[in-house]
Amino acid sequence: MSRPDAAIDYRRAAIPAVTQLSILAALGAGPRLSAESRLSQEPTPIYDLNEEVLFWRAPIEGDQSTPGYVDVAAHPALAAPLVAVSHGIAWTPERFIEEARASVPADVVDKVDEVFFVAYSFPKVAVQFLSEGAEVAMIELFTGQPVPPPADREPDEPPRDFDRWSFIDELPTRTRRARTARLDERLDSLTELSRLFEVDDTRLVRIEEAKLFDLLRPRTDNWDLHFSGRATDHATCFELRGQETNVWCVAGSVQMVLDFYRYTYPQTRIAADLGLGTLANPNGLPYTQDALVTTVLQNLSNNALTSTMNTSPTFAQYRSEIRANRPLVSFIPGHSRAVAGYTRTTSPLFPAANFQGLLVFDPWPPNAGVITRWENFDTSVYRRTFTAAVTLV
Repeated sequence: MSRPDAAIDYRRAAIPAVTQLSILAALGAGPRLSAESRLSQEPTPIYDLNEEVLFWRAPIEGDQSTPGYVDVAAHPALAAPLVAVSHGIAWTPERFIEEARASVPADVVDKVDEVFFVAYSFPKVAVQFLSEGAEVAMIELFTGQPVPPPADREPDEPPRDFDRWSFIDELPTRTRRARTARLDERLDSLTELSRLFEVDDTRLVRIEEAKLFDLLRPRTDNWDLHFSGRATDHATCFELRGQETNVWCVAGSVQMVLDFYRYTYPQTRIAADLGLGTLANPNGLPYTQDALVTTVLQNLSNNALTSTMNTSPTFAQYRSEIRANRPLVSFIPGHSRAVAGYTRTTSPLFPAANFQGLLVFDPWPPNAGVITRWENFDTSVYRRTFTAAVTLV
């Protein structure tokens, strides 16, 4: 079965993404670079459910102390070339396919003639097995669990945990058009910057050593959570917790926030209070019950925390909460994560260098999780935030 080529050629998007990433590194907000650091020139296409290529996933190669990968836009719906930079998990597609294949019955495996990676619930990924153009299995990465068929939803109902949904098709037409225009502008502007700094392949460049770097006049503003207001005498103070089932992302996210405030509960207890069932029979949080997150954060802290739900998250809100040294639970369609930091770069002369990113502690995959530094705020859809502030009496 033939699928459409990516709307954006990998090299066309990768060089601007590398330029953006190199600027972040020059400002101390990106990965530490060695002379050998580069994005793989053989990335993996990750498809949307509608069969269009959504993004490219490229491992960071070279002398890296921590394995990681970069997601580069392949579709205009993502609005920016640099989608996310994740650390802690090596991207090994061949191994992931074999692990997923082990979860498919042998008589079905024998019929498989095509295999694709699919963002079945962006940013969560699954391996899709086809036979003569028809899907015979879709296995979630890392868990080995079959992804259920599409669920029936009300028109205004967001995807639930472990639902499959199309990132591209779920975007309203007006939003999609605005994102496409924004991406075109950024690709053109960042391509000009890449020429200025002689970024001509996927190698991450030490831009700060270029004589022209001062022309950018970049300003950076970033903060990670700490137990005090001092960042100079200790590292980021936030711990990753993996969700203990494939539908307990909310419980894992709430656990991370409570742990930060030293309220230590097993995830099973948090899940029970959220009405998420048991390890043997788990379920996700219905969208009509979103406000339970605020109730549980307050109850499990004996009301020492005051929690608020925000239904229209903005980057300014994320920034103000992190500057106040407070983590957030962040809902995107079909998933929940914790946010523990941000970065913001502005350049008055070269707006293409501007960037807003979130430090995301993602409880997926189960029993592990992954840290994304940074998730480009402009590429995702943010549905809810839940704050937690210490109540002063």
